[in-house]
Amino acid sequence: MNHASLNGRRALVTGASKGIGAAAARGLAAAGAAVAVNYASDRRGGEAVAADIQKAGGKSVAIQADVSREEDVRRLVAEAHTALGGLDIVVNNAGVYQFAPIEETTTEMIRRMLDINVTGLLLVTREAVKRFGPAGGSIINISSVAAKLAMPAGSAYCATKAAVDAITRCLAAELGPRRIRVNSVNPAMVETEGVRSAGLSEGDMRRQVEAQTPLGRIGQPEDIVPAIVYFASQDSSWITGESLYITGGLR
Repeated sequence: MNHASLNGRRALVTGASKGIGAAAARGLAAAGAAVAVNYASDRRGGEAVAADIQKAGGKSVAIQADVSREEDVRRLVAEAHTALGGLDIVVNNAGVYQFAPIEETTTEMIRRMLDINVTGLLLVTREAVKRFGPAGGSIINISSVAAKLAMPAGSAYCATKAAVDAITRCLAAELGPRRIRVNSVNPAMVETEGVRSAGLSEGDMRRQVEAQTPLGRIGQPEDIVPAIVYFASQDSSWITGESLYITGGLR
């Protein structure tokens, strides 16, 4: 990847205080983009990612917003657009997951996942595309292998990620005439702070996933970043509506 490939571009990454979002923000900045780092509650994490980018000579700002709240999203996109002097890349990364047998799946769990993983993605995209210029831009949705993998205890979460893939295809068709490309990146299990804090990075679930993965390990955030940078760049200028599964071969 040519690390000058995103020079002059302006990116907003949601849920970027940790995990794949933080790695994506740093990767886009390393490729030359100015980056707005969104966080919901982890102010220290969000500001640390922005500070890392600035220390490396890049331009970055951290912005608090809950993507499931319409008024927050309006402010987030407006502040990012003002701070960066424009907007042409959005990485819809903010997401949550909970796994439970269907009898134990509460209405609150379902609504929280839908509100952030689906409604939030749509709200951010709706506000961002209003500010994309005539040259268009790129939207990268962070989906999951869960969009296609049948996961016991994962019906609600899997439903939200299948929705993300459907949204990706629909928006690619709708926004293509405006030169706005929309693709998704679909990782399998990635070792992030969220996975560790949920107790999933060690133990039975990880061993089970690794046993089913041809390449024999779970992912790291750095495994996902090159695809995000690729979809953000002109190297993928004739690619839209695609979902790229980055799973070590897990299907």
